[in-house]
Amino acid sequence: MALILSVMVFLSSLLMFTAVLQRLFLTDKRMEKRLRHYLMLNDKRQLGGRKLDLLVQLQLYKQTVREKVLTKKKSDRLEETLSLAGLPIKPEEYVIFQWMSTALGAGLVYLLTGQPFMLTVGAVAGFLAPRWYVARRRRKRIAAFNDGLLDMLTTVIGSLRAGFSFVQALKTVVEESDGPMREEADIVLKEMQYGASVEDALGNWRERMPSEDLDLMIQAILIQRQIGGNLAVILETIVQTIRDRGRIQRQVTTLTAQGRLSGMVIGLLPFVLGVLIYMIEPDYIGTLFRHPIGIGLMIGGFVSGTVGFVLIRKMTMIEV
Repeated sequence: MALILSVMVFLSSLLMFTAVLQRLFLTDKRMEKRLRHYLMLNDKRQLGGRKLDLLVQLQLYKQTVREKVLTKKKSDRLEETLSLAGLPIKPEEYVIFQWMSTALGAGLVYLLTGQPFMLTVGAVAGFLAPRWYVARRRRKRIAAFNDGLLDMLTTVIGSLRAGFSFVQALKTVVEESDGPMREEADIVLKEMQYGASVEDALGNWRERMPSEDLDLMIQAILIQRQIGGNLAVILETIVQTIRDRGRIQRQVTTLTAQGRLSGMVIGLLPFVLGVLIYMIEPDYIGTLFRHPIGIGLMIGGFVSGTVGFVLIRKMTMIEV
């Protein structure tokens, strides 16, 4: 019965959480026009006397977060991270989402376990969950961009050999590509249309996308624009270099797979065993948390496991 009740509470919380997110991030054109009408008023007191709906209150909350919580530097850094992850949300929306995730995580863990001290565990997990998600989206988007870079260079080379300019070749990339490559190439083209030079637009692209292959391509293009030469031939050399680097990287990944797995086992095994023993026999492992010797052993084991995990990760992370 308790399990069924916990599942019902979880589903209800999830539905409410999803509804709030949809109202937060998935507004349609009609609602955006309505919000602009409300938010054109600079003085919030002018809104008094009007019946504010939930969406307008959320917009005011976001404005408060933007003004009082986020600094300019933190907001710019967070906006860059969200853009690189391909998430169409603002920094203040991400902060509100993180707060909601923290409260939801703490409540769900407490409902499932019934232990007050698990509130902290749930709150920490809920707070870190959006950060993990954004980091995962960022890695996947960068990987997808790198995977499409060879096709992009092949398209540019073909366009250059057909007599097109580099800007026209980028337009062809936007028309024929998809995913992160199309989005990034479209940003470069728009910067050029707004008056930026090719050098500045490519420099912004290099700063925006942390890709060694892209950096190599942009350096070759900038050097060619300074000293001249056949850009198509230069890019063909870049393509061959990227292919060789990818082949070597795959070989290194295969050879270091066992070491990386060993590091994961060393890092996770103590925690997994501790949770399992606590679930099976709480009194048996409880002494470890109460006795001074047990506390010292846990601290020593945690430090040793962390050092071993970090050392193995360092040894298996080989730059190509």
